[in-house]
Amino acid sequence: MTVAKIVYASLTGNTEEIADIVAEALESHDVEVEVNECTQVDAADFLDADICIVASYTYDDFLLPDEIIDFHEELLDLDLTGKVYGVVGSGDTFYPYFCQVVDQFDKAFASVGATKGAQSVKVELAPEEQDIVALQSFAKILVEKSKLN
Repeated sequence: MTVAKIVYASLTGNTEEIADIVAEALESHDVEVEVNECTQVDAADFLDADICIVASYTYDDFLLPDEIIDFHEELLDLDLTGKVYGVVGSGDTFYPYFCQVVDQFDKAFASVGATKGAQSVKVELAPEEQDIVALQSFAKILVEKSKLN
């Protein structure tokens, strides 16, 4: 069975909701899913997963949230060759660098050899209907890519 690990950082609950939507969508495709808050796991836990997902909000303009900085640094020390990854997150278009942390994690995964499974999904604040559809599609594409990998 395909195993997915979702690690998230959420301040207001929006990103946790995004992670839960992705988890539910993955489960509907017969994927075993584990969802953890970023301070409760190590990046090395991704080594036990087929699909690796980070969900994070962007703090202020472009800063990694304090609680996910260590996780991000640990991720950069891994070799995730053979793993499929995806990144989702929430942000506020009030700031000039909307959801910049999503892009930072995308680059981090690529730098450690993981295969991008789906285009990242960036959500304005809380997920609305069109975001839910995009997140469900994101999950489906990740599952399809993991079967090819």
